[in-house]
Amino acid sequence: MTSHQSIALALRARLDELTRRVGELEAELREPLDADFAEQAAALQDDEPIAALESAGRDEIDRIRAALARIDDGSYGTCATCGEDIVPARLVAVPTAVQCAGCAGATRSHRA
Repeated sequence: MTSHQSIALALRARLDELTRRVGELEAELREPLDADFAEQAAALQDDEPIAALESAGRDEIDRIRAALARIDDGSYGTCATCGEDIVPARLVAVPTAVQCAGCAGATRSHRA
């Protein structure tokens, strides 16, 4: 099994886990509100962190699906910015990485 295949297996497992968890969060957010206005206010306030977790989960799902597509099309492990190989250690640490460490660092420093 190649390193990309083992990363793909791990990504698929994480995707399954996230899909399940995001579904649970969505169900929780869709629960009907209580008739009492005070209870509604408390429930809506509690929904904010749940919605944030759901959004973060969806973002990670998108990154995982993109990484799996890159594995399938053979472009996984190639920096989207400079075209150089992304070192295997970075892919193990950040399996959804689209940039090599150098380009990712340059992008972060330009944002600051």
